[in-house]
Amino acid sequence: MPDTPVPTQRPALSIVVPAYNEQGNLFKLCAELAKVLSTLDLAWEILFVDDGSTDDTWKDIESLHKDDPRMHGIRLSRNFGHQNALIAGLSYASGRAVISMDADLQHPPEVIPLLVDEWRKGYKIVKTVRRDPENLSAFKRWTSRLYYRLFSYLSGVEIQSGMADFRLLDRQVLDELLQFKEEGLFLRGLIQWVGYPSSNVVFDCGTRFSGATKYTLKKMLRFAWHGISSFSLVPLRVGILLGLFSSAIAFIGVFYAILSKLFDGHTVPGWASSLAIISFLFGVLFVFLAILAEYMGRILEEVRGRPRFIVSDRLDTTPPTRHAASDMVSMDSSHE
Repeated sequence: MPDTPVPTQRPALSIVVPAYNEQGNLFKLCAELAKVLSTLDLAWEILFVDDGSTDDTWKDIESLHKDDPRMHGIRLSRNFGHQNALIAGLSYASGRAVISMDADLQHPPEVIPLLVDEWRKGYKIVKTVRRDPENLSAFKRWTSRLYYRLFSYLSGVEIQSGMADFRLLDRQVLDELLQFKEEGLFLRGLIQWVGYPSSNVVFDCGTRFSGATKYTLKKMLRFAWHGISSFSLVPLRVGILLGLFSSAIAFIGVFYAILSKLFDGHTVPGWASSLAIISFLFGVLFVFLAILAEYMGRILEEVRGRPRFIVSDRLDTTPPTRHAASDMVSMDSSHE
């Protein structure tokens, strides 16, 4: 590490790094970050968020903090998920600008000076857009583009394909975001929604240093649905339209059967086709009952008002901002 002065003032720049079972990555990441941050004429801090890791991630954070007091950490009581861990880190960050990034070195530290340059130009939000690597499968490339187009169409909030959680937020924007009391924040959408002046920086995704990705297909599908259901009521409205369409088909069928009985004296044969139509209509009905139940479940989560995260331990961090304080429970023993 370079010189490690004890910080005596509020840092201008905070780096927030959520980490789940990232043992082996953090020392390499810190070395790269310290090298880049030393070129900036800014006081800085790095804040790690241990999201309930089952390996020695927290021990690595403690070791880094012992070597350099600008390395801070908070430890969550269990795994609350990447987005909640990110919110926890943003809540405890004290810089005038805050950059969030992953711990696996796929977000290159070399891009940070570009983000800071855009911030100094007056942009309150500096987002990053990942170039698709050549080895990215066609399936993942096209499903990602399709999802963000669908999200933009349904929600009215434009999100570019390749948008990452690697971004810079000005303190003014961050304080506004931390006022939101939604149980499950979809940050990529909200950051577009708040409407502050923003800029994009394109980057090439780095190679994961060690370990395996934590984003399984199941988690990605859950994340995708969470984004749409957080921002749009269109799925429910589609259910209304399909319900009206199905009712119209059923009414036409009944009317046709009555006319056949009155004028031909017999009912229309074809019970198999009738049964198929009825089965289809019930299938549509149950699908949208499930969608309705999902939205009702989201309402239940909001009403319960449980904290987004619980901090069990922290290393030399200031208390969270006043807006975020009500969204967490602290049962920690701080190591100052």
